[in-house]
Amino acid sequence: MKAIVIHEHGGLDKLKYEEVDKPKISPGEVLIQVKASSLNHLDIFVRNGIPGIKIPLPHILGSDCSGIVAEVGSEVRQVKVGDRVTVNPGRWCGRCEFCVAGEQSLCPYFQIMGEHVDGAWAEFVKVPEESVHPIPGGLSFEEAAAFPLVFLTAWRMLITRAALKPGETVLIIGIGGGVAMAAMQIAKYAGAKVIVTSGSQEKLQKALSLGADVGINHREQDFAAEIAKLTGKRGVDVVVDSVGADTWQKCILSLAKGGRLVTCGATSGPNPKEDLLRIFWKQLSILGSTMGNQREFNELLRAFDTGRLKPIIDQVYPLAEAAKALQRLEEQAQFGKIVLTVS
Repeated sequence: MKAIVIHEHGGLDKLKYEEVDKPKISPGEVLIQVKASSLNHLDIFVRNGIPGIKIPLPHILGSDCSGIVAEVGSEVRQVKVGDRVTVNPGRWCGRCEFCVAGEQSLCPYFQIMGEHVDGAWAEFVKVPEESVHPIPGGLSFEEAAAFPLVFLTAWRMLITRAALKPGETVLIIGIGGGVAMAAMQIAKYAGAKVIVTSGSQEKLQKALSLGADVGINHREQDFAAEIAKLTGKRGVDVVVDSVGADTWQKCILSLAKGGRLVTCGATSGPNPKEDLLRIFWKQLSILGSTMGNQREFNELLRAFDTGRLKPIIDQVYPLAEAAKALQRLEEQAQFGKIVLTVS
């Protein structure tokens, strides 16, 4: 089969479109003929090499996919050949205290497809039966490949960790990326008011057309000062941030008393300057979040079935042009998800 493979870490030139062996499944696994896969910033990190994480090489990238079940293992009971499916990209042991409690993303052995194990930028991928789900809400293969990682991440951030309530106000930093776009839709789904930031006026206008209530250009304005003006110095209830060091202090300044800052990443650096006085005086909560559990994934699927959530597709490329697609992501030119199709 054809796949996008890296044999060493580095730049875009390390992506190779080449022939590899088709995966062989175990009794509890499912083989999926991939129809579409999408890009995440994780793919850039994996390609470059992640400090502290040993990635076996050669390695196939790609955490998200949708497709048709081509083969099932002898112990598989809930999935059959021919099913149209999407995949939860998480992997877990199923035996530890966290898995037994239904908190799979806290599993000490938690892994993500395309990071710790071979991914879905390929014609076929093998996954555990419990990770396979019917495509919800009449989504296309491209849409079904565009939501799992980012929407699951955003769902846990807002619904579980931040416990977002109807009528609250959410500030989302850096609209246009996958998690930010998912968070905007989920916040509106939950009945919240949504304020977004971007350095691109075009992205802000697109976000407003899709339901954001207010847009702030963080290249032209101090977004914390703008939040103070917009809220009468009260601040927002929840901030969604994955930028890290560059935005951290302004995010804290933007929070109301009792507010919650929820983060799933640190693209600008993991060690921001803290503001402990403000954190304890305003009784703020700083919440970390990674991926999600099976219950949350099923909640997300039901939300998609209502038709009120829908992945936003930026551009679609054939699998062979993965390097071109990843370059667009690195340049932050996208608005929504970039998708690869597999013929």
